[in-house]
Amino acid sequence: MTLQLEDEQAQKLPFDYEELAKQVIDQVLGMEECPYESEVSLTLTDNTKIRQLNREFRKIDKPTDVLSFPLVDFQKPADYDLLESDGWEVYFNPESGELMLGDIVISIERASEQAREYGHSLKREYAFLIAHSMLHLLGYDHMISEEAAVMEQKQAAVLKKLNITREGE
Repeated sequence: MTLQLEDEQAQKLPFDYEELAKQVIDQVLGMEECPYESEVSLTLTDNTKIRQLNREFRKIDKPTDVLSFPLVDFQKPADYDLLESDGWEVYFNPESGELMLGDIVISIERASEQAREYGHSLKREYAFLIAHSMLHLLGYDHMISEEAAVMEQKQAAVLKKLNITREGE
C-alpha cells in the first residue's frame, strides 16, 4: 500500500500520523478483502482550505471534518469485479500497478474541535475519519439509515481491531 501524504496545516500532532494512517488504511483494506495493492492520497489541512473544497465540490459553504474523493465507481461497496471488466486499467497506477482508490482530505482543526466535543483523543478522531473515508473510497455511503448502520459497524470494527477506542486510549 502506498500512502501519498501532504501536511499543509500548522498543528503539531501528538502521534505518528503517517504510521497511524497506514495502519487504519491497511485494516480497512484487509477487512474489505481488497485483492490489490492500493494507493491512497491523504491531505491534512485546516478549516479555511477544507471549507473552500466543501464549497467547490459539495456546494456547502462551511468547514467539514473530512472529504473523500473516490476514483473507482464501485457499483456495490467493495465489489472488485468491475476492475476485471474492459477499461479497468484506468483505475491502476501505470507505474506501480497499484489500485488508485482516491483522495482523503482531513481538517485537523475541525478534527481537534470534534475530539474535544466528543470527549476523546485527537488520535481516535483522526483514525475514525480515515476509516470513514476509506469506506467511502470503497463505495460505502450513509445516505440512508441502513447504509449508515453498516458504515458505523465497520468503522467501529476497524478501531477496535487497532485498539483505538474511546475507553482504551
